[in-house]
Amino acid sequence: MSHRMVSDLMTTPVVKVDRDTGFKEIAKLLAEYDITAVPVVDDEERAVGVVSEADLLRKEAAQLDPAGLLPVLRPGPSARAKAEATTAAGLMNSPAVTARPQWTAVEAAQVMERHHVKRLPVVDEADRLVGVISRADLLRVFLRSDSAIREEISGEILLRTFGITPGAITVRVVDGRVSLKGTVERKSLVPVVVRLCQGVDGVVGVSAELGHRVDDTSAAPEADAPRRAGLAT
Repeated sequence: MSHRMVSDLMTTPVVKVDRDTGFKEIAKLLAEYDITAVPVVDDEERAVGVVSEADLLRKEAAQLDPAGLLPVLRPGPSARAKAEATTAAGLMNSPAVTARPQWTAVEAAQVMERHHVKRLPVVDEADRLVGVISRADLLRVFLRSDSAIREEISGEILLRTFGITPGAITVRVVDGRVSLKGTVERKSLVPVVVRLCQGVDGVVGVSAELGHRVDDTSAAPEADAPRRAGLAT
């Protein structure tokens, strides 16, 4: 079973800035390319940080309300320093949270979720910037066609991994939702099949009505008429 890699989904070439790039130039780039953040690189093209719209907005939020109606914000030293910064060096979040080209979409999504970021600079083994992967890029896996999903489940998972012939299990895919109906040899295979189907790129959910010929999960396995088990996710 194969997953889409970061190298397949990332955006190149990259809109980037260096440490000395000024505030207004960064704001201009964000508007011009309709992006919400830019990576910051050093002289050797290594990613050293990221400047986002939120970093730029700190300067606006730190201004006094001309009408005097809003409370005065009193940011801490770090936030105040960012609000006063005029170049990428002072504005950026550093070190940069990065991804590798060989990561799967799942790995990149987990890092984004863990660090609460919307995009990741993609770097090679020398930490040089080679691309950017965003949430929107990762969501492209869900544009995968139902037929491609069905073919991977039937061919890669059922036939090649478990030796289950196409007639034993019917695979139906509608809008990324997979339904499985049929019979497997052993009961212990049911949750394994479901879990692997859940991991296929583009799958939104899996429901299964799978029978078994042998119950190998009990102390005394039985080899009688097929029994049925239902699973849904």
